[in-house]
Amino acid sequence: MTAHRDGLHQDNHRTNEPSVTRWVLLRDVAVFQGKLVLDSVKDILLSPVSLGAAVISLFNREGETGRQFYDTLHAARRVEDWINKYGDADRVPPPDFAIKREGESVDGLVYRLEELVKRQYERGGLTASAKEAIDRALDAVHEKLRGRS
Repeated sequence: MTAHRDGLHQDNHRTNEPSVTRWVLLRDVAVFQGKLVLDSVKDILLSPVSLGAAVISLFNREGETGRQFYDTLHAARRVEDWINKYGDADRVPPPDFAIKREGESVDGLVYRLEELVKRQYERGGLTASAKEAIDRALDAVHEKLRGRS
């Protein structure tokens, strides 16, 4: 083990981990807090913008359904990549519990729930009638909007 002048002890030859000094840690903490603020502002703005884009997208003509909503998601992803909130985590290797496993995400959970709903729909259950009612309502609104043009 070697002692650094800032008081941290690290044996870099044995672990091959980079040395993180107190000043580097303080810098990374400050930058992370700033990124959290930016990310929060993004999320606060994104919520009403995405809902508005979704409402507008619902009434697009066939073939353009969702365009504004998905454009909003792409823009938000770009901002999130720019913020790179967890970028400084790469200074040291992650502990075992923090290593991402294949298929572990909210998207994976949503996919499994969707599969359950699809099976119910295919059996003609409640979800089938609910989907038809929503489709009829959206079609009716779309027809009224088209009649105004």
